[in-house]
Amino acid sequence: MEKIRVKIDGIETYVERGTSILNAAKGAGVHIPHLCYSENLSVTAACRLCIVEVEGNRSLVASCSTPVFDGMIVRTSTERVITARRHIIELLLSDHPKDCMVCEKSGDCLLERYAYEYGLREVRFRGEQHNYPVRSSNPFYERDYNKCILCGRCVTVCHEVQFCEAVDFSGRGFNTKVATFFDRSMAESPCVFCGNCVS
Repeated sequence: MEKIRVKIDGIETYVERGTSILNAAKGAGVHIPHLCYSENLSVTAACRLCIVEVEGNRSLVASCSTPVFDGMIVRTSTERVITARRHIIELLLSDHPKDCMVCEKSGDCLLERYAYEYGLREVRFRGEQHNYPVRSSNPFYERDYNKCILCGRCVTVCHEVQFCEAVDFSGRGFNTKVATFFDRSMAESPCVFCGNCVS
């Protein structure tokens, strides 16, 4: 495979053509924050937190879905990028429970980690918030849609790894959520309770 030259935050690296900016950066030891990307799943580019600046582009690009080209110059932590990432995190937190201190994921949550990393102590955006009831009809796990950030990982793993397509995106816009067909219980869906969506 042909190797091409890419410069990321001043670090020159050679990667295979077709490699994403995110993976090229990872290979060069540069961390780019991300929520929806998973190494073993297809790219959805849903969260947009992995945005970076590419020299010559007017707009920021999602590094998980943008392939490198020869001579590409990427900047991952300019003021413009950091400001955009802060806004993305704020928008995610604006419709998220404010229970980080008592949440069972506390300390093991990427959204919480990035909120602290980017210095977000309060959210400026106010508006309608979801208030879904916790779905506990499943004998193995509960579904709390109030904490869902619509990253799509559970949908992708259900479709691509387990091949049972028990869950998918339902609704549009603000009313989008991950659900079974007709929002039935998991027992009434093709779910085999493998746990891949949870992990």
